[in-house]
Amino acid sequence: MPRPRQRVRLEDGLKLDLNRLIRQNLVRPGATWSGTIRWSYRYSGEEISSGSIKAEMTYERRGWLQINIGGSVQMIDLVSAPRHFGGRQWYFICPCTNRRASTLWRPPGSSIFASRQTWGRQVAYRSQFETDYDRALSAAHDIRFALGGMDHVAIIDGFPPPKPKGMHWRTFEEKINRCEAYEAVCNQRLMQFLERLNR
Repeated sequence: MPRPRQRVRLEDGLKLDLNRLIRQNLVRPGATWSGTIRWSYRYSGEEISSGSIKAEMTYERRGWLQINIGGSVQMIDLVSAPRHFGGRQWYFICPCTNRRASTLWRPPGSSIFASRQTWGRQVAYRSQFETDYDRALSAAHDIRFALGGMDHVAIIDGFPPPKPKGMHWRTFEEKINRCEAYEAVCNQRLMQFLERLNR
């Protein structure tokens, strides 16, 4: 009988999202910039890792990013492409596939950041390990966390989190409807489990 394949969860490693780095002002198009980068668990806020980051993005089409984590230094090329409605979109150049990517991953046990395609079947996303119930529960928690923070991750008395300031009511209602649909899947699975227990 073949041995089961061991796949590493990407989310257990480190992630570099260039668009998020720009939003968080850790890198700046049109400037040379340096700072500290930290990774932490989403709900608890406990730090996983940290390092220093430096980016050169003064040229319109090309740049580079250097990341130093625990003495391990990696240089990553950056490239920009024009957007259809003006401006430019920046991308990493994956050091292994030489293709553009907005996100690079460093799975546990790896010493470099590279695109998802580099890691192939050695890795999988968290959702690939989860049942339908787990995926629905994770999605509901993610929506509640995005809307109301840690205080609203747990489902308390069925009350939704408050609407964040500046969010349109239509967007808020769509998110609440999606959350309730996920929670209905969880409730149905829980009821099935309780019925089996009572037999």
